Amino acid sequence: MTLQQVVEAHGVRLRPFRAADTADVVAACADPLTQRFIPGMPAPYTEADARWWIDAGAPAVWTGGGAVYAVADPATDRLLGGVGLSNPVPARGQAEVGYWVRPAARGRGVAAAATRALSEHAFDTGTVRLELLTDPENGPSQRVALAAGFHHEGVRRSAGARRDGVRHDLLAWVRLADDPPGPAARLLPDLPGGVLTDQVVALRRLAPDDAELMYRLHSRPEVVANQAPPVPPERSAIERRCRLAESGWLTGDIARLLITDVASGEPAGSCGLSYTDVSSGEGSIGYALLPDWRGRGYATRAVRLLAGWAFGAAGIARLTAGTVPENTASHRVLERVGFHREALQRARLPGLAGARLDDLTFALLPADLR
Repeated sequence: MTLQQVVEAHGVRLRPFRAADTADVVAACADPLTQRFIPGMPAPYTEADARWWIDAGAPAVWTGGGAVYAVADPATDRLLGGVGLSNPVPARGQAEVGYWVRPAARGRGVAAAATRALSEHAFDTGTVRLELLTDPENGPSQRVALAAGFHHEGVRRSAGARRDGVRHDLLAWVRLADDPPGPAARLLPDLPGGVLTDQVVALRRLAPDDAELMYRLHSRPEVVANQAPPVPPERSAIERRCRLAESGWLTGDIARLLITDVASGEPAGSCGLSYTDVSSGEGSIGYALLPDWRGRGYATRAVRLLAGWAFGAAGIARLTAGTVPENTASHRVLERVGFHREALQRARLPGLAGARLDDLTFALLPADLR
């Protein structure tokens, strides 16, 4: 693999770092987000660190068989960020992509453009497989991976380490030389305008700040009783669920949403959608409401909105919902939307102390939606 020193593509210029980049390197690498998600950066990051990187660190990457570029604006040549290849495995034709962007240049597609430009150049010079590893909580970086044509491949368990030494998983995204150009397709697309609404209720993606509300909802006795197994959640688990909501959406694992009242903006509950069988186009939904919003048709409205989006943008062909047989209120919600009772699966779900619970399954086809 013999890479050029300057690459121009997709509206960015990849070139060597220069002394004039020092202040912008400091601004990028001392930024809290950069420090959080690239824990190998010196902390605090100083001008001396930037000068060392430009004079010695970056050249050493090339000497070691990798590559590193300053990402610059083609019109002004001012530094926007950095992108590079590391951990080369020549026998596999493989390398790992990494990047960072100066705070003032974020939100403009710089990282995705630079990653696409470097990936295509690497493929043109003999690389056949590129990996990109992201922290599960780094949603923007996962969006970069998708925009640059990388597909979610799996989880690298305990492959990362935070500054305090605590190990954590990393998500693996991969692009091959013969993958089609353009962004990678997603199982669960973004909501139109970030929200689904019928002007009475609205659904939006769950966020980290929703953790307290979600814990209050999902630890209620009547909500716990309708789960399998019926065990109250740990607060830490709910907090992690909210922090990883965007990641779960981007990887296609699950779409978690908050239900809100349009008039007041108050949260009313939560719902979720996940694929149960991608090959057959089957998905599953679940939902729960806070007591003050029950009996007002809000669950029915939320399920109807979610089902419409599932059959439309998400491309799902069949929806199911599993309930405990005693949850008649949930059965009425599903039937009002158009779901049909389909099967009673005996002892399908785990209960308490080794007991098993029946699962009453409802199903909805696009033509059934009311």
